[in-house]
Amino acid sequence: MCYIGAMLAEKVLEGDLKAASQLMRALEEGEGWAFRELSKLIPHTGGAHVVGITGPPGAGKSTLVDRLIEVLRGRGKEVGVVLVDPTSPFTGGAILGDRARMQRHSSDRGVFIRSLATRGETGGLSLSAWGVLEVMDALGKEYILFETIGVGQDEIEAHHAADTEVVLLTPAQGDDLQMLKAGLFETGHIFVLNKADLEGAERMEGLLRAALAMRTEGDWTPPVVLTQAHRGVGVEELLERIEQHRAFLERKGLRGEGHRRRLRRGFEKILEHLLRERLHQLLSEGDLQRLLQRVEEGEKDPWSAAEEAVRDLWGHSSGS
Repeated sequence: MCYIGAMLAEKVLEGDLKAASQLMRALEEGEGWAFRELSKLIPHTGGAHVVGITGPPGAGKSTLVDRLIEVLRGRGKEVGVVLVDPTSPFTGGAILGDRARMQRHSSDRGVFIRSLATRGETGGLSLSAWGVLEVMDALGKEYILFETIGVGQDEIEAHHAADTEVVLLTPAQGDDLQMLKAGLFETGHIFVLNKADLEGAERMEGLLRAALAMRTEGDWTPPVVLTQAHRGVGVEELLERIEQHRAFLERKGLRGEGHRRRLRRGFEKILEHLLRERLHQLLSEGDLQRLLQRVEEGEKDPWSAAEEAVRDLWGHSSGS
């Protein structure tokens, strides 16, 4: 069944998965009406606990997510999963292989899995990804597992999206801890050493614990959990640590901080989107088009031309 746009928010709040899928698809396509429909859901969000899972390629993120779904469903929890895959620079498409690994959950109505492309967002959280998180929250999912790509200083969008951020590493990353200190190392709430049966795991664990001991800000000390996700080893302990962090947030009165961050990022992403659309429109007409032509012909340098455009646009906006 296909619903008209004006009915989607109502159907989502009733738990209609087909309506949720339709709205998510429209969000991915950047339909303006979809974001207006999403706005009707925002007052009904904030109940889900979003767990960001990030780390380098090959660390086993998707396998770990698959196992977490299994454990959460065993406890009767409603689970949403958002899998962010890199966009091809050539086709604009994404390799959405993660969903195939989780097909065993596809018939479970208590699990909603959505794969998304980054669409050029270096930090992993596109405008559509933010919208999809909110739709899953409105659907009543108790836990949303948000798997994103990358690790390092520029790859910390999971921090903005998640209530609890899980950083996944393997023994092979032992020499890369210095890189982590500039990014996820400073924001992660739980560190998972996956493939802990491999050589070098004990050394890596020691390095992690020593480095984390130097983190002094806040009252939460990030734990290190050893897992073998392909065998399900350590997954129960990881979930216990996630629950401990959730309880910590509630105890400190920080339970809603993650949701406020998501709403703030949503506002920023939508504003960027609208301004970009308006800029493209302005570049094709009037004075701005003539200014652009002067830049292309070498009559004016790009920097001073851009400054002039901003002054003109700002003055126009201020006077309107």
